[in-house]
Amino acid sequence: MPNSHRDMLAARHARLDARLGAELKRPAPDAAILRQLKAEKLKVKDELSRIH
Repeated sequence: MPNSHRDMLAARHARLDARLGAELKRPAPDAAILRQLKAEKLKVKDELSRIH
């Protein structure tokens, strides 16, 4: 079970990273969206590091 949870978190982290990259490529990135995505990505990263 822990592996599937870790895999789920890793996939979520990758999706957030892709969304963050897409937002950064926009002509005028939305600062609020960037903050939200970065915060979510950090939470997922922290959770991943706790289960390793």
